Amino acid sequence: MATNRFYFITMLALVLVLGYLTFQIIKPFLAPLAWAIVLTIVFYPLYLYLLRYIKWKSVASLVVLFVIILLILGPFSYTSYLLFNEIQALSASLGSEQLESAKGILHHPTIRSLLDRVSSALNISLSEAEVRKAFVSGISRVGKDLLGRLPGGVGNLASVVMDFVIMAFSIFFLLRDSADFLVKGRDYLPFSPEQKEKLSGQIKDIVISTIYGGVVVAIVQGIIGGIAYALLGVHSPALWGLTTAVASFVPLLGTFAVWGAITIYFLIMGMTGKAVILLLVGVLGISSVDNILRPVLVGARTRMHILVIFFSVLGGINLFGLIGFIIGPLVVALFVSMVEIFRNFEGGLHA
Repeated sequence: MATNRFYFITMLALVLVLGYLTFQIIKPFLAPLAWAIVLTIVFYPLYLYLLRYIKWKSVASLVVLFVIILLILGPFSYTSYLLFNEIQALSASLGSEQLESAKGILHHPTIRSLLDRVSSALNISLSEAEVRKAFVSGISRVGKDLLGRLPGGVGNLASVVMDFVIMAFSIFFLLRDSADFLVKGRDYLPFSPEQKEKLSGQIKDIVISTIYGGVVVAIVQGIIGGIAYALLGVHSPALWGLTTAVASFVPLLGTFAVWGAITIYFLIMGMTGKAVILLLVGVLGISSVDNILRPVLVGARTRMHILVIFFSVLGGINLFGLIGFIIGPLVVALFVSMVEIFRNFEGGLHA
């Protein structure tokens, strides 16, 4: 009896220590590995379809991987190219007339009144020349700061490229050896076949509904943004609508990075009315779609309450970053399922 207890404690200690060390080894690659698992689940039906015509698993995995890379890099590269050309054209078209229009915001009655009040309250001089000088000085400091951050930006780009390579590498093997991974993974779970099937189905439903929900939300936000930009006279509204859709996948800032920047541009150019309209459309229309539509789309398939989906998405993004909008609802759903399994297990013991 004592020998069995010692054996159990020793094995448990070894499992915990080795498990901790394994986690520390994999920890730097958790984000790309999580994305690889998510994309493997989403594109697994395509892989199975290709296996009907392609008998070699490695070739089918490479084809699916190529499709995934094309779907990720294609829209991003095309949008970046168009955006770069648009910014170049905008810079070339900014002549003295446009610059004078931008300076004209200092003559706006509201801005002038605000500057006079601040000047009177602080007993300092805030003449137009001094404000312009401060503005130019601020822009200069921002430029120097951006140049100072350039090496770090290059380092971040290298990190992103490395994560992308790791993700692609993982997707290939997860697709090719998916059957082995599934069998071994299920064997390690100490549950009944019905419970294992329920958990695996729940994971699949949450991942697929979250991805598809995110794509639908991005399309709707891009359409609303594109229509608003067109009505407000923004140059190349289709491009900025597409940029808004792509930006919806960026954590924290999201679509605000696009419509917020255009709103600020309107303010600088003295187009206060357009700025206010776009601000209202952005807050009440574009950004609200994410908070309303995403929980509805995810909750419809996962049978989770909208409020639970809402907070699990926000909390997941806050804790895990961009991948958190999938991991958040997944963790909460699995927690609920585990509680149900434990409750049924306890009920069986007391029966």
